[in-house]
Amino acid sequence: MTDLVHPARALWWLFEPVHAVTYFLPEGRAAFEEAGLHGRLHGYFASRSAPLGAVDAAPVVAAFFNFSPAMVERALPEVWTHASPEEALVARLKGSAATLARLLEHVDPDQVELVAETLEQAASRLDCAGRVLAAANAALPRPTGLYERLWQAATVMREHRGDGHVAALVAAGLDGCEALVVRCAMDMRREMIQPLRGWTDAEWEAAAGRLVERGWLTAEGSVTELGRIRHQALEAATDLAATRVWEDYPRAELDRLAAALKPISALCRSQLPVNPAGLPDSV
Repeated sequence: MTDLVHPARALWWLFEPVHAVTYFLPEGRAAFEEAGLHGRLHGYFASRSAPLGAVDAAPVVAAFFNFSPAMVERALPEVWTHASPEEALVARLKGSAATLARLLEHVDPDQVELVAETLEQAASRLDCAGRVLAAANAALPRPTGLYERLWQAATVMREHRGDGHVAALVAAGLDGCEALVVRCAMDMRREMIQPLRGWTDAEWEAAAGRLVERGWLTAEGSVTELGRIRHQALEAATDLAATRVWEDYPRAELDRLAAALKPISALCRSQLPVNPAGLPDSV
């Protein structure tokens, strides 16, 4: 890892694609279908919210943050008539493990074990106070299979950072749609991300208007210098909220983890059809 990049951000950039494979690749879709979760909408919202139990839409709107309430309400709570949270949890782990087994077929199992064990150790040390998704995932039983362990540990770590990021967005005064508008003004494509999050054109334009009024965007939709400064501040707050767990690790150990994780992450990233989490191209 370079000294110019915050270690927590560099590691997130590497383990996020490991988590994301469950939602987009054939093995995950097949496992969701087998469990009765048909279509991306049901598979995603059921599997990601399953650690919370058979919840209604409201807590998921709050926890997932940047999905339109209308999109979440199309899935929840109706999805629980097709599969229970327990069945969704089994499906997501089954699909993820099958995907990782295929993608990492030629990766040394000892290297995968190193990553899985290190992420598990880190996950076991997390403070999940105020982080509902991280806490719910961390409370799940530890799987026994290697690829299941890798996926679950990566998932706990990414939800922990994600919860911290939501807190930073709220502290910065952004709502879910506004956060996406800012990112699309910077380095993402609106035509890709808006449909995935379910916001209407009217909602999107209203959010852009609020950002113009607050000085984040120009009238033409570009990010202002103030907007860039504030966005950098919220990203720094996200890094700070995610860094505590790594503080006691010697730099050599973090570099070892990053080196082992990098090819695993690259194989996962290469198969993802979109950039669902807003990952930058590099860190």
